[in-house]
Amino acid sequence: MNENSNKNYIRTRRVLGIETSCDETAVAIVSSDKEILAHRILSQIDDHSEYGGVVPEIAARQHIQHLDKLISGALDDARLLVNDLDAIAATTGPGLVGGLMVGVMTAKAMALASGKPFIAVNHLEGHALTARLVEDIEFPYLLLLVSGGHCQVLMVKGIGKYERLGSTIDDAAGEAFDKTAKLLNLGYPGGPAIEQLAEEGDDTRFKLPKPLINKPGCDFSFSGLKTAVRRAAEGCVREKGALSAQDQADLSASFQKTVGDCLIARLKNAITMFKDRVPTGSYPFVVAGGVAANKYLRQRLEELVEKEGLTFHAAPLELCTDNGAMIAWAGMERFLLDDQINDIDVSPRPRWPLDNSAVPMGGSGKKGAKA
Repeated sequence: MNENSNKNYIRTRRVLGIETSCDETAVAIVSSDKEILAHRILSQIDDHSEYGGVVPEIAARQHIQHLDKLISGALDDARLLVNDLDAIAATTGPGLVGGLMVGVMTAKAMALASGKPFIAVNHLEGHALTARLVEDIEFPYLLLLVSGGHCQVLMVKGIGKYERLGSTIDDAAGEAFDKTAKLLNLGYPGGPAIEQLAEEGDDTRFKLPKPLINKPGCDFSFSGLKTAVRRAAEGCVREKGALSAQDQADLSASFQKTVGDCLIARLKNAITMFKDRVPTGSYPFVVAGGVAANKYLRQRLEELVEKEGLTFHAAPLELCTDNGAMIAWAGMERFLLDDQINDIDVSPRPRWPLDNSAVPMGGSGKKGAKA
């Protein structure tokens, strides 16, 4: 069919996305009709678990070693050549700069060699827009972004249009999960370990603090909660000589419930702020990021927002953690707004907040404002 023969004909577009901001090497290809044509991801958990966290140098080396093979495999899965793509997108920040450089330079090389545009994607925007890949969600919507490095509430007004309503003043929720798991000798990554162990625990045994819970606004704080878990664990060791399996389970359950209580309390304020800014129309709520894969927290959030009159939306569990599909889709959203886009001169950014007008929570420096 000749595209010029029908003015209503819109050719399906295809974007390849590369994600290398932390410890997942991921590549995906998505189409403009919201089909994931290929989706490959290589986790580095085993490479970092003995250190209890991500080692930037190891992560970068793993990206270098595996990225080319993942790209080739994704193209084979989709039965496409590079020339069949419309654009190539890569996470350009925020993240570990060594890993970002691997993905960005690879994507730019592919773009220049094929004559395709390169699209620089904000990793946080990838999370923010993932739900739109699997559902038809209109702007504006309220977004809770909870991951290992970020915890914030935003009003999503459109592509590239974000208003931050609240953010963490110290640790992110996912970071608190990982650090708490390390304190309890549960290994890395901590989130899944705590969630699994919490099912066997008593979430009322330990009374843990709930920072900012009765304060105005919707900022978060989890550093004090993590410290309280450490003190409770130390108390168990002093009393019994060691931390028992039941102590670990009860502390995990108490910690997880307390994180949920904090998220719920702060979100109530955020929902009020959101409704004030959107007095009429629908009220979609989206939760995104790695912590959104926690089924306990997801259920509590769903119960809250439905009670408050919002509709609940979340990406499938496999798209909550870092992946290439979210980067490919964010690139697609930007490409569909402007098919002349080309960010070939954009460099990797270790810091890149979604709302550039918001006051940085932790100050700023040569690397840019902190998210």
